[in-house]
Amino acid sequence: MTTFNPAEFAPTGLTPVEMAKFASARRASYFVEQGMRLGLGTGSTAFWLVRVLGHMVREQGLQIRAVPTSERTAEQARAEGIDVVTLQDVGWLDLTIDGADEFDPALNLIKGGGGAHLREKIVATASDRMIVISDASKQVDTLGAFPLPVEIVPFGWQATRHLIEESLLGVDVGARKSTLRMNGTQPYTTDEGNLIIDLHLSRIANARQLSLMLNQIAGVVENGLFVDICDTVVIGHPDGSDEVIDLVADSGLTDDSDASDNIFKDIAD
Repeated sequence: MTTFNPAEFAPTGLTPVEMAKFASARRASYFVEQGMRLGLGTGSTAFWLVRVLGHMVREQGLQIRAVPTSERTAEQARAEGIDVVTLQDVGWLDLTIDGADEFDPALNLIKGGGGAHLREKIVATASDRMIVISDASKQVDTLGAFPLPVEIVPFGWQATRHLIEESLLGVDVGARKSTLRMNGTQPYTTDEGNLIIDLHLSRIANARQLSLMLNQIAGVVENGLFVDICDTVVIGHPDGSDEVIDLVADSGLTDDSDASDNIFKDIAD
């Protein structure tokens, strides 16, 4: 059986911040196996994952089919020699590896700082497993310090924003400020052509409740709360070391247990 060694890829001259991102990406790549259908995330840490996987593809014969979560990740993956496919091509994924803007002790996440959380959530929930790669700065006791992205359709976006702001009055959050994400002087648009409202909440007491409420508002496409989707986080450190938080392993349950099943998995059958 072919043995793959991500440690063979060892860039030099990294800053402590970049080393931490690289260390988490390198450790997560050990979970990648020959022939996997793999979801590739978007962001500065996912960038390093694609670099490592590209080396394994070119130099070690790793064969994977990858579904990127953004156009920029797709472009990078192709440049690295990775076989890029669509979710329609493969139907279901073995594993998704992605970054996060925040994660709490239950491994609930805030994602979407890069504006790709819609595709990221679609890909993650169409996977047997999601692993998050991160540095220690993203670990929080309570979600909410990082602005929560809400992707909305352009039509009537002001009305949608007003409904979002009204709905926040009924939930336990630390603040209730919203801003339209901008790209210079123009509104930022996602790969799907939508807009993003960033919610500056400071603290989110009940992520599940907030996520469900936001997605019931007409005009909202998806929000950046990932609840009960991720079960493993790999944290990289500036000295190049890493640590793994695995909810399944720490609970003593196996991957076949009901607690680790993805509730969307039946659609792959």
